[in-house]
Amino acid sequence: MITKEEILSLLHSTETYRIERTISTGNMDKFCEAICAFANDLPDSRKKGYLFIGAYDDGRLSGLKVGDDLLKKIAAIRSDGNILPLPVMTVDKIEFPEGDLLIAEVSPSLLPPVRYRGRVFVRIGPRRDIASEAEERILTERRAAYMATFDATPCLGSSLNDLELDYIINTYLPSVIDVDILNQDKRDIKDKLASIHLYDRTNDCPTYAAIILFGKNPRYYMPGNYVQYVRFQGTEMGGEVLNEKRFQGPLYSMLPELESFVNNAIITQRPVAASLFREKTIINYPKNALRELMMNACMHRDYQANMPIRLYQFDDHIEIMNAGGLYGEARPENFPMVNDYRNPIVAEAMKEMKYVNMFNQGVRRVQDMLRLNGNKEAVFDVAKLTVFCVDVFSNEHNIPQTTTQTTTQTTTQTLSDIQIAIVEYLHAHPNASRKEIAANISNITEDGIKYHIKKLQEKGIIKRVGADFGGHWEICTP
Repeated sequence: MITKEEILSLLHSTETYRIERTISTGNMDKFCEAICAFANDLPDSRKKGYLFIGAYDDGRLSGLKVGDDLLKKIAAIRSDGNILPLPVMTVDKIEFPEGDLLIAEVSPSLLPPVRYRGRVFVRIGPRRDIASEAEERILTERRAAYMATFDATPCLGSSLNDLELDYIINTYLPSVIDVDILNQDKRDIKDKLASIHLYDRTNDCPTYAAIILFGKNPRYYMPGNYVQYVRFQGTEMGGEVLNEKRFQGPLYSMLPELESFVNNAIITQRPVAASLFREKTIINYPKNALRELMMNACMHRDYQANMPIRLYQFDDHIEIMNAGGLYGEARPENFPMVNDYRNPIVAEAMKEMKYVNMFNQGVRRVQDMLRLNGNKEAVFDVAKLTVFCVDVFSNEHNIPQTTTQTTTQTTTQTLSDIQIAIVEYLHAHPNASRKEIAANISNITEDGIKYHIKKLQEKGIIKRVGADFGGHWEICTP
């Protein structure tokens, strides 16, 4: 609250747009209009306004004695519902030898225009009046400018000591600012960070984006800022926990650790029979698809929430969930064609660090990668208001099962390429004739097919079941 010395200075000040003096104690409309006008701060001074009750226009005190009833009546203006949005104000009484002064201190609103009973009041110099259409438009535009995203707001209580400055100065800044320009920039580090929205000069502290990206301990300011990995046995959350891990810290160091874990601990690959003598490698999840989904979860999550990003792995699928549903222009009916950014500063930094591309192609790319790997398409749950969830299904249960097993490596090594080709063709076409086989295998005659079939029969690899005409070939597995 303002001091006595500041009051005496303001009583005789020429800053009339910040001051209204009155000796009236009962004109509530006048008081409300004055408070509304100070909250709108049309000159954009960013300074508090003062309603002085008990003072003449020339600054002399009227000899008013302020009682509790008058204090309560003026204080009630804030919450009686006539001034909306609610003003930020304090009310106090200051005693002087010449009389008391009741002071209503009003802060400029971050959500203008403020209205009193539906009307917008402003101050133009010493005069208070209803705002014109142009003046109201100015206030409306200012409201949009004030509506900063969470990552752009100051992290009050933090300082440069909370940031990994060595990484910022030596690695990040050279990656986002031309080196020549950076070398010529003689500003201090606070101004440099402020130019890329990582520092708030007004409050002299880093923004939340700086803490999220480069903070030494982001969870001190945002307790839910971590990724929780849990491996459950079975296909539901009630299964036994087989593994659990927590990833935390600033994004610049956490994201590489998370990416490495996904590649080494979640992504698995194994050989399966593609044909009788050939194998192919099956990967349970395409790693770039999981990477894309995890980076998006870190980029779009609501960092004000206490819920961590959930990376839950089950036998047949992975569930990724982050706090914060669809944001801004993105809605269930236009997802994924329309995108919006809850944390635009964090998103831009992640783009500069090559973790995301911000081309609004992430969902389509994920689905393409899953299809190419043999997985079902991911299922996105965008109906929830407070969380965003996606299920990615393993392709382990979609692998076609062959009716025979691959022969041993020793047996394979005893067969020529022509003989392997014949066995694979007969496996797929057991009723094929020598002429048909020769027509479908390059660089061999029908007599050559006859020779190699005889050799394969001698080795016990194939056998003829039934007559030459009307019979079929069988593969003899070891």
